[in-house]
This record gives sequence, structure tokens and C-alpha cells, in this order.
Amino acid sequence: MPAIMGLPSGWQRFFASMFFFLLDIYFPQISSVKDRKRAVLAELGFTGFCTFLWFVGFCFLANQWQRTSSDELPLNQGADAARAAIAFSFFSIVSWAGLTVKALQRYRLGTDMSLFTTENIEGIPNVEPYPGYPTGSGMETADTYQSPPFTESLDSGPKGFQVPTY
Repeated sequence: MPAIMGLPSGWQRFFASMFFFLLDIYFPQISSVKDRKRAVLAELGFTGFCTFLWFVGFCFLANQWQRTSSDELPLNQGADAARAAIAFSFFSIVSWAGLTVKALQRYRLGTDMSLFTTENIEGIPNVEPYPGYPTGSGMETADTYQSPPFTESLDSGPKGFQVPTY
């Protein structure tokens, strides 16, 4: 039964990993704190579950390898494949545990929006969108101000222009 479940469960974990990879890319655009928390908890649960499954698989393979006698495999056929599967499952435990720890760290950081922004990651300094308040002597002259809009009368036109009469 474990051999029958291995392939579908592997594909499911692969596609779920791709989903969480895309979710990590999309994560900075998620504005809702509740949705961010759900995403982090889902990733934490998924990586923890996968770590547990790889640990169970490693224990099962190591136990089966230990129980196999040399009488069952007189020519030692498949020994290298079995050792490779055991080693792969062991290193998968380590990698999935690392992903679980990273998800746990992200959960412990909280849902502070400033922690999850992508601004200024590459060392590019923040540029102010508007210039600051101009410094000067403190005394402003009347020349610096414009006249208020729509205060000109209709009779006053540009010099040299006659307003037509109808």
C-alpha cells in the first residue's frame, strides 16, 4: 500500500509546493492582515505535515532495509537504490524542516505591514515624491504668491485687446 500512495502523494506535494511558491511571490500584495495570517498558517501547516510524512517515510525505509537479510538479496540487487531512497528521504526531512522553520519565523514576525513590504530591498534609497518645505529667511514676499483664480473682471482684458460688444 505505501508504494501505491507514493506517486500521487508526491505529485500532490509538488503542486502544493508550487502553489505556496506562487503565494510567497504574491504575498506582498495581500493587504488584508487576516489573509496574510491564513497564508502563513497554511504554509506552516503544510510544511510541518510534509516534514512529518518524510520522517515517517525515512523510518519505514530504514526499518525495511534493516529487516532485509542477505539471504533475500543474494546478489545485492537494488541495494544502491534502497540506500539512495533512504538518503533522499533523510535530506528531504532536513529541507522540509528548514522550510517549516522559515514559515514559523514568518508567523512569529507577525502581520506588521512594514515587515512584509518589498520597498528598499535592493538598497535603492527611498526618493521623496514631493520636495520638502523650502527653508529661507522666514519672511516671504508678496512676489512669490500668485493672484487667486477667477478674480479678474470681464472688463479687464489683456492690453491691446478690445472686448467685442454684441
